[in-house]
Amino acid sequence: MSSCVQYPTVGCIVEFFDASAMQIAIVLEEVSGKLRLMLPSRRETKLSANRVLPWTSAPLAGFSSMNRDDMVKVLEKAKQARDRISAETDVIALWELVQGEVDKATAVFFAELVNSDPDVDTIAATGHALLACRTHFRFVPPSFEIYDAQTVARREEEKKKQEEREAFIAQASPFLRQLVQVAAGKASLPAEETWPEQAVQDRLEELLRQQMAEPETASTLWQALAKGLTDDALLPVRVLLAWGKLPAHYNFWFDRVGYAKGDAWWRKQEEAARALADNPAVAALPACDLPFVSIDGDATQDIDDAFHLVQHEDGSMTLSLALACPAFTWPFGSRFDLMVRQRGTSVYLPEGDCHMLPEFLGIGALSLFAGEERPALIFHQHLGPDGAPLALCTFELARVRLAVNLRYKQCQDVLDDAAAADNPALVWKDMLQLAALFCERRTAWRIARGAVMLGRREPDIILCGEGSNTRVELVPGHAQNMAQNMVAEMMILASASAADWAVNKRVPVIYRTQSAELPPECAGVWTDPVRMAEIMHHMVPSILETQPRSHAALGLSCYAPVTSPLRRYADLVNEAQILAVLATGEPQFQTKELDDLLLTLHVALEGAGQIQRFRPRYWKLLFFKQQGEEKWWHGIVTEENEVQNQFSVSLPDYDIFLRGRRKLFDEKTVPGSRVVLRTGRINPLYNEMQILEVLPEEAMPMETADLAADMADFGMGEGTAPGDA
Repeated sequence: MSSCVQYPTVGCIVEFFDASAMQIAIVLEEVSGKLRLMLPSRRETKLSANRVLPWTSAPLAGFSSMNRDDMVKVLEKAKQARDRISAETDVIALWELVQGEVDKATAVFFAELVNSDPDVDTIAATGHALLACRTHFRFVPPSFEIYDAQTVARREEEKKKQEEREAFIAQASPFLRQLVQVAAGKASLPAEETWPEQAVQDRLEELLRQQMAEPETASTLWQALAKGLTDDALLPVRVLLAWGKLPAHYNFWFDRVGYAKGDAWWRKQEEAARALADNPAVAALPACDLPFVSIDGDATQDIDDAFHLVQHEDGSMTLSLALACPAFTWPFGSRFDLMVRQRGTSVYLPEGDCHMLPEFLGIGALSLFAGEERPALIFHQHLGPDGAPLALCTFELARVRLAVNLRYKQCQDVLDDAAAADNPALVWKDMLQLAALFCERRTAWRIARGAVMLGRREPDIILCGEGSNTRVELVPGHAQNMAQNMVAEMMILASASAADWAVNKRVPVIYRTQSAELPPECAGVWTDPVRMAEIMHHMVPSILETQPRSHAALGLSCYAPVTSPLRRYADLVNEAQILAVLATGEPQFQTKELDDLLLTLHVALEGAGQIQRFRPRYWKLLFFKQQGEEKWWHGIVTEENEVQNQFSVSLPDYDIFLRGRRKLFDEKTVPGSRVVLRTGRINPLYNEMQILEVLPEEAMPMETADLAADMADFGMGEGTAPGDA
């Protein structure tokens, strides 16, 4: 064969790319740069001459006398020769010869480095080899750019990663699809010996965990691996559960919001954390000798408030609170401080609590345990006989030693004159009765200013067993008792008074505000589900900000949370602001600094809030699922949505709200109607539960009479009459 020619004409052998595949052909006709070609398959095609690769042969001798069979043989022979020569070409050696000497060169140039008089097949074969070596050369027709050593090293690394990626996908993709079938209940988990190699398993598990934590930011690798699968944000969770890489009922919300479970998260900052517990400065604080009493739930260990209350001859009262004081010498700005801020709050779940602070601090060295000396921020507020504050509150930093840690039930038994002789709250009966009077006054004072109190009855969620054998029990909730209400009123007063103090003294603090426009008729204490649903439409979520706006539902002009510094970072910051003013006359942070701090805190609190909202509901739905679809439940229709053609139903004893299609309900159904219903199609992971059947309560099937008797113990008929306030 003769050497290459620049312009193809009839009888020339040419090569070109078609859909990224190289093709060889012979020119049958050329007209004004348009070629008609025949391929080895005898198929003809048309091609623009400028698409031909720069190694076109001279016209074949005797082409005019060739038939198609002859042409096919010539093409096949040329292809075989070029493939053989290309495979034998040491393209790396060619690169080593020229890199650093020239920036670009043609295939002819490279072929002549090996053979002083290369034929067209050798030139084409060299071109093939150069095209295949994309780490070292880049084809820019008619020449090849020659990469330098640094670029080659980078591209070789990229190529290696790409090959590893493709090999991973080749093994992991079929296995992933098997696991998806297992997760859907359509297949059993394959035998372990059929799984991919361990490195592939490890990488797949890591990828699934990443995708579980950040479903909105799918990597290109995940997109390639999951191509063709259902677009489901919870698919990684389901697959990991089916694979056995996650325990049954795994709480993926911790991963999704980045909240570290357990009590090891602070270990890398142990020195800063330990300094808060072993603080010699506490001994130098003045002592406050008031006999403070704390009242908390049975399981509470992070005791961050205690009270002392006295009544004066004129009927006024003075409330004093001792607040746990982690803000005393808190290392603001440190890595440890940032770690705590990124948690934002403690999280309380049926399966266990996750504390904002290290446990040795939050439920240990800083918790207000009776008989143990602790630093505390002391709050004093003088109140009139009507519950109104008579002056600004005052604060002091002191050492305290609580008199006793009491529990709600112990105190309520005393208030109800039902206490056993060994009840430790009996000693404090007079102060507890005074606290109940305080509560009544403060509640009335706030309601007169528009406060709204919704008496939702959150059930107790009790988990029995472990793993897949976990059973859920729901103990129907009851309205808060007086012992709980009076503690709540003390905490509300302290935060309201702290806000007033901050406004008066122009101290920047973090306020919790709620700018809802509540009609005056919403004010009061409500237990009727229908009325509560109506009022909820007027509500908006409260927010944290640095401006002292009102809190509508609390009936307050401003509110700065300060009573739970062991559990909430905003309270910790506000406590620090007060301490700084007491010590120096100046706050720890200015308003701009608090606004910057809130940027991080808002994200943390939103994440923790998702855990706190969705996890208890998961267990509630699992309870209903375990009870089966044949069980009937008592409910109250709370509202009708005519646009969506639905009714909303409250199950008050379980604090669950459901929606059902209008056609499921009796034609006489209206808000306030009492019904019984069956539920089904329950998927706790997806937060799904549907109403299957609804009947008016009076039409309840006879076979559910036993259930009706059981429900009587749940208080369904108590405190739920429409208009009850």
